[in-house]
Amino acid sequence: MEKILYQSVFILRTRYLYKITSFFRKSILKCLGMRIGKETVLRNICVTWPHQISIGANCTLEQGIYFKYDGIYQKGFSIIIGNNVFIGSYCEFNCNLRIKVGEYSNIASGCKFIDHDHGTEAGELIGGQAPVIKSIEIGRDVWLGFNVVVLKGVTINDGAVVAAGSVVTKYVPENEIWGGVPARKIGVRKNSFDKTLGGEQLISNI
Repeated sequence: MEKILYQSVFILRTRYLYKITSFFRKSILKCLGMRIGKETVLRNICVTWPHQISIGANCTLEQGIYFKYDGIYQKGFSIIIGNNVFIGSYCEFNCNLRIKVGEYSNIASGCKFIDHDHGTEAGELIGGQAPVIKSIEIGRDVWLGFNVVVLKGVTINDGAVVAAGSVVTKYVPENEIWGGVPARKIGVRKNSFDKTLGGEQLISNI
């Protein structure tokens, strides 16, 4: 009996309750100007300016995600999430200009995206210097591991993979695997089967 009770509560919580709360949450955010696609699920997230956020269809956003827009008011969207994107818990999008994530990308928990930083000239207080601002672009079918940090001006191209805990400071080409602090190339994605030798030979993914 106890097992049945636990299973029933689990099913209710994971299949139905979050969908109900997501519906009301999305309704409120849409009224405040956020664009949200069909079948997208929103857990409890934090948003400073909903009208600057666009989220595509069939996306899953876990709890604690922080969409922080620091720029001045403007029309259009500054943080753009494509269709079929997964974003893990407690990720942060810290945006002054533009952060874009392409469709089918997977963003693990704890990732940070910061499209600006402070000036560092000597003789002046760092906090008072004009920020350096450059947009961030994440391509299609990108996978970022746990706690990846992506800094200003970075483009991570289609199909790229970034290892957990990495700090990305420069352009990442298509289908490459990067890792480290700062991140550098550590491998290349390959097909599971190599047919160049007249047959199907299993090869390493890295």
